[in-house]
Amino acid sequence: MITHLFATMHEKLDDLMKRCPEGILSEEDEAQLGTLIALSDQVMDHWVHFEEKLSLYRQRAEATEVVEAAADDGLEEDSGDGPGWLSRGQGYFKLLMFQQAADALERAVDTMPECNLSRMFLGMTYMHLQQWLDAQRLFQMVSALTDHPKWKALSLNALGCIQAVRMNLDEAEAYFTRACEADPTFTDPLNNLNSCRKRAGQLSLYFGSAELSCL
Repeated sequence: MITHLFATMHEKLDDLMKRCPEGILSEEDEAQLGTLIALSDQVMDHWVHFEEKLSLYRQRAEATEVVEAAADDGLEEDSGDGPGWLSRGQGYFKLLMFQQAADALERAVDTMPECNLSRMFLGMTYMHLQQWLDAQRLFQMVSALTDHPKWKALSLNALGCIQAVRMNLDEAEAYFTRACEADPTFTDPLNNLNSCRKRAGQLSLYFGSAELSCL
């Protein structure tokens, strides 16, 4: 189909060049040339958009292969290796492959029950999978156990988002306020708090995924 389209475009342009070698065109020829230019621009736009999508897909596929290969190398040595499962889960999380991330992170939590970082990544993964009860249980545990300001703020912010999703806005505001107090440098809770206070239309909530990915 593309070959036929370009063959027709070449034919039309060759005819114009043959009939009007000096570029002096009649009104009808001007219209035909304009149509050819518009078609060419449209084809180029579609091609560029396709190349961008194809490039992103290839990058994601390559990144997935790297994550799986690295994780498999580590996990083949010890199938009960908690850090290996955590690393694998973090890799999937950053690739937005949340179901695969959950599978790996659940194993990490099972093998390292004392690891709050595993709990936070699993909790955030559950948030993206909209498994609110499971996420709530994990973040309640982390917020109670950790003394790390950033981790506490992330957990409280996530708990606030869960309450906001349920439209318990007063409880959500309380969690966001506590998150701001735990770590004033973490801006997501303040943005969420302002969104709740407006009480206007759909809420814009920031789970804290970007901040967690940087840990």
